[in-house]
Amino acid sequence: MEFNEGILQVDSFFAVTLGILVLFIGRRINSAVKFLTEFSIPGPVTGGLLVSVLIAAIYGITGVEIAFSLAARDILLIYFFTTIGINANLKDLLRGGKPLLILLAITIGYMVIQNLTGVGVARLFDLPTAVGMLGGSVSLIGGHGTAVAWAPKMASDYGVTNAAEIGVACATFGLILASLMGGPIAKLLINKHKLVPRKNEPLDVGFAHDDDGKPAETMDHMDFLDAILAIHACIIFGFGIDKVISSTGLDLPFFVSCLFAGILITNLVPKSLPRLTGTAWPARKPSIAMLADISLGTFLAMSLMSMQLWTLLDLAGPIFTILAAQFAIAIAINIFVVFPAMGKNYDAAVVCSGFGGISLGSTPTAMANMSAVTKEYGSSHLAFIIVPLVCAFFIDLANAILIPFFLTNF
Repeated sequence: MEFNEGILQVDSFFAVTLGILVLFIGRRINSAVKFLTEFSIPGPVTGGLLVSVLIAAIYGITGVEIAFSLAARDILLIYFFTTIGINANLKDLLRGGKPLLILLAITIGYMVIQNLTGVGVARLFDLPTAVGMLGGSVSLIGGHGTAVAWAPKMASDYGVTNAAEIGVACATFGLILASLMGGPIAKLLINKHKLVPRKNEPLDVGFAHDDDGKPAETMDHMDFLDAILAIHACIIFGFGIDKVISSTGLDLPFFVSCLFAGILITNLVPKSLPRLTGTAWPARKPSIAMLADISLGTFLAMSLMSMQLWTLLDLAGPIFTILAAQFAIAIAINIFVVFPAMGKNYDAAVVCSGFGGISLGSTPTAMANMSAVTKEYGSSHLAFIIVPLVCAFFIDLANAILIPFFLTNF
């Protein structure tokens, strides 16, 4: 760690260590405050928000800014999506074809509504269209990365000099709302319609628990190493896929290539093919589920604990108004459009928890919401396939078209 000009720079080792500690803090709080568990609020969200508030308090009292190196966090995201690819079964993918198209159509339609809402509220404050877009799909569905990427253009071409601050503020508060929305919506739908999983199958992320609160599934150290080896093999293959995708002119996140690599290896390599480990490919085994849980939880904890909340205060009025409108619309579309369109079954309820993450947050938020719900109620392989494909692949393509269209025509 280094301290220079009022900034305490925390390196990757300490950032990961604190991220793990935040996971335990969130777990302890959730176990003590029952409604957090009952509404499937992810533990990393609980702990991460608490720590970010404490860090903001330290800044307010002392003027010392704490900044984290997040390179290790980004590696954890790659690990997580690789495990999702490894767990993907071709039968689930084929079964997910129609639901995938339905969810994609709803999401694109929602992005249009989200932008119209942002622009409409911005005009109530006599703010330009670009500000409304920063409170729309640029920062909410697009997330921090899209907001930061578009900020220079918003500043130079549309006169929004504080575009980066507005975009980051909307993305940050959107992330918080998305983390708190998905679980309660799923609980409401599951209880109201008395929904249960189609089959009692292993979870994609984490473990189900027995009556004593202990994991119902077991593994040994070699299972863990085998899962690590499989993930690394997929990531290496993912580098090749990423080169091919880049050569076509598409610019997609690297974790998408690793997701595809896991899907291809799991479904195209014969199960009878001998492996050096002497074991079967670890798809849907407890070791993969555990690594998915660890990587996603730590990623989300690090993301939330590193938020610099004090940078958002000056923009509170317009931002909170835009986000309040976006939050209400997202809930309504989730309950009255997504759930019926996806079939009004258990998978649909889990998808709704994920859509809560998509609509105002990010792909990891969507996955964390679904993970918390499935740990409580049971697995949903379909949701864990179609939601990340819509989030990680199609949304960026749609946003690349919609953002310039709205900036030019509204």
